[in-house]
Amino acid sequence: MKKLLTLALTVSAAAFATASAAPVTLTYWQYDYASKVSTMNELIKKFEAANPDITIKQETFPYDAYNQKVASSVPAGQGPDVVNLYYGWLPQYVDSGYLLPLPAKDFPTAKIESDFVPMVKTSKIGGQYYTLPISVRTLAVFYNKDLFKAARITPPRTWEDFIAAGEKIVKGAPPRFTTLGFGIQPDGQDYHMVREVLVRQFGGSPYSKDGKTATYDSDAGRKALAFYTDLATKYKLGVPNFFPGNNSYRDAFIAGKVGMIIDGSFAINTIKSGAKFDWGVIPMPVFKANPEVRSNFGSYWVNGITKNAKGEKLDAAVKFLKFLTSEATQRIWLDSVGEIPASRKLAGDPALRKDPVFGAFVGSLPFAHSTLFVDEAGQRKAWVDAINTVLLKGTKPADAIKQAATDEQKILNGYYK
Repeated sequence: MKKLLTLALTVSAAAFATASAAPVTLTYWQYDYASKVSTMNELIKKFEAANPDITIKQETFPYDAYNQKVASSVPAGQGPDVVNLYYGWLPQYVDSGYLLPLPAKDFPTAKIESDFVPMVKTSKIGGQYYTLPISVRTLAVFYNKDLFKAARITPPRTWEDFIAAGEKIVKGAPPRFTTLGFGIQPDGQDYHMVREVLVRQFGGSPYSKDGKTATYDSDAGRKALAFYTDLATKYKLGVPNFFPGNNSYRDAFIAGKVGMIIDGSFAINTIKSGAKFDWGVIPMPVFKANPEVRSNFGSYWVNGITKNAKGEKLDAAVKFLKFLTSEATQRIWLDSVGEIPASRKLAGDPALRKDPVFGAFVGSLPFAHSTLFVDEAGQRKAWVDAINTVLLKGTKPADAIKQAATDEQKILNGYYK
């Protein structure tokens, strides 16, 4: 299988190879995530072999400093020619002129929207596409099969069963837990889950259709925040920051100290390489009263061309971007990084939908919502602050969600008005 994928990738790279007038060196930036960096190194070797006049220099930075590094370097005419960005950062980069729109002759809008899954439309700003992804991500529940077996319980399909399962797994009591039923972590993927899954499952919508108004200061929003915070305060399934570090919920799960976590498909390979127990993946739960109401959060990282790429560099950058977003590259990315292909065709592969690990993520693509952020960091802070005021200060969920909506609306107004 790997030989076939390598052959396909070589053919793909060769398809984009043409003679350049002179040698060109492109700088490519992404954040430091082990499987992504190593996979990109191999992809670069393939691309350079097929394009001997183009050299790609990859540079990586810690995630926490990455956005600021890009934001300070590109305007100064430094930094990358091709850059990997979180889709939620795009409005700021586009408005500031850091990114070039993708040349329509090389990336026709109609072809993009027929070839890629629907969520990529959030990369279309002002009628133009500025970036494209290799892969996309959704959320699902990772669970420890060994802990479930020991507790004699089955994987939950509803939120009610999720709570019951967590209560049977948890050991100890706050703040002295020894095993968590649920690895709660507001600033992990949980705040996405509250906003795009729970709010919708309670019958609401977090934003207006045009994305300009925060609409979650509602009955659905209050119920969503109350339900989530009750997992810690009422049902005592766990506490935030059980382990140290930004990815404490995932690290605790890998250590075998957590029964369930909610995480993205990007975590598959990290968990696969670290966990020493039997684990599985199931779809996001639904409520017993409304099992037909499903929702998910869809996100992705994108590759774009910065204003640093001019003349022959721009031509080379277009070739590299075509290569990165090709189906052959997406297959390799799935295999090596564990993220879902952004191609409609590949994501719709019946074998992938039936896969015991990837199936839960792929199956949620049709009802996954990718929030159009205008200030991803600021909007995230509004949600995480709201959750933490309930968990740490005992604020009423209704008051916390109202404050979050007020804070986020100021950000939206600042951008749109």
